[in-house]
Amino acid sequence: MTPEEMVGEVLAVAEAGLAAGEQPIGAVVVLGDEVVGRAYTQEKARGRRLVHADLLAMIEADEVLGFGHRPHPPRLAVTLEPCVMCLGAAMALGVREVYYALESPSDGGAVIAASWRQSPDAPWFAAPVMAGGIRREESRELFRRYCAAAPDSAMRRWALTLISEPGR
Repeated sequence: MTPEEMVGEVLAVAEAGLAAGEQPIGAVVVLGDEVVGRAYTQEKARGRRLVHADLLAMIEADEVLGFGHRPHPPRLAVTLEPCVMCLGAAMALGVREVYYALESPSDGGAVIAASWRQSPDAPWFAAPVMAGGIRREESRELFRRYCAAAPDSAMRRWALTLISEPGR
């Protein structure tokens, strides 16, 4: 599965999240060409903060994959650049590649991943290679639709910054 195809999957998941009244953030975890985790952000539905799309998709993938040997490292795709929390979870899961559509300048982890210094004592705990801007405008359009429908709130005001940013 190509990065563009993976982001296409997450755009569909984000669309489902938007239809459920959530922010349009979707994520998939792929092993080889198989999706092993899929989720959208569920902050509104669950009334909690630690239910980001990427984290939920990685938890689902971890339940499927377990602790054993994997023929390929998992890959993650998200409509929005992963935050630092989700970047840490990706590193713990062994994700080596992250693809995302839209940059999140206020809390995205791509800059941290790019500057991460891998330890020779813990080579398995490495930052993934992150590639952004894949189908960016499609993700931005989902956020435009979210902002048009959402009541004024801190989350809506944050989302407005995403649709006005030209990208990094």
